[in-house]
Amino acid sequence: MYQDKVVMITGAASGFGAMAAKRFAAQGAKLGLSDINEVALRDVVVGLESDGVEVVSDVVNVAEEAQVAQHVAHISQRFGGIDVGINNAGIGHDVRPLQFLTTDDFDVMMNVNAKGVFLCMKYQIPLMQQAGVGAILNVASAAGLVGAAHLSLYAAAKHAVVGLTKAAADENATRGIRVNALCPSFSATPMVDEMAEVVGTRTGLNREDTLKQIASRVPMRRVSEPEEVVQAMLWINAPENSFMTGQAIAIDGGLTAV
Repeated sequence: MYQDKVVMITGAASGFGAMAAKRFAAQGAKLGLSDINEVALRDVVVGLESDGVEVVSDVVNVAEEAQVAQHVAHISQRFGGIDVGINNAGIGHDVRPLQFLTTDDFDVMMNVNAKGVFLCMKYQIPLMQQAGVGAILNVASAAGLVGAAHLSLYAAAKHAVVGLTKAAADENATRGIRVNALCPSFSATPMVDEMAEVVGTRTGLNREDTLKQIASRVPMRRVSEPEEVVQAMLWINAPENSFMTGQAIAIDGGLTAV
């Protein structure tokens, strides 16, 4: 399905990004990978290259325009363009009520989670317009569709991602470029593990009980496995899925259905 397609993935050193890199590579893709964590990114790249996968990688802070521009140029110079852009890099914040968060917290959330997606699309879209085809998937969150108590700034940034997605989809609908957002709820990723640890420290619960408490908000009463979310990435960006654009697709165990 993705044989010889060029797939750019940000936040590729762990979680959804690392798993997506492996799954797209298994289907024949060439990869442009980035992350702010140099050591973890190198481990992912070494593993892929040992399997014969063609990879371009850069250490990138997606909130820094020059770094994003350079990374996109690096991929284009090596592979001739970008067929699929998965703008996955993101961070969480301390789990606490809004009034206890700071303006610095706000700025960091918006810079990484919202501006980072904007910058990636800013440089991906011209390449795709030149080619007359492309698919972009912005990783938002179920918190980009509904409220998220004690995660207000994360929710605000992810709502911004959904808005950017819909606007870019409308602008490029006649130019062969599809733009969608993926909105997973809680998943067994390092970010959720970190959140469970913080909440557990405050409540006195162990990790397992904290995750059970988190999952109790989900109608399916569990968090997702990362594989379930990455499988959706493969489907949403598939060339055969040619009439879907401007959508915010929830992979959430029913969280946003109620």
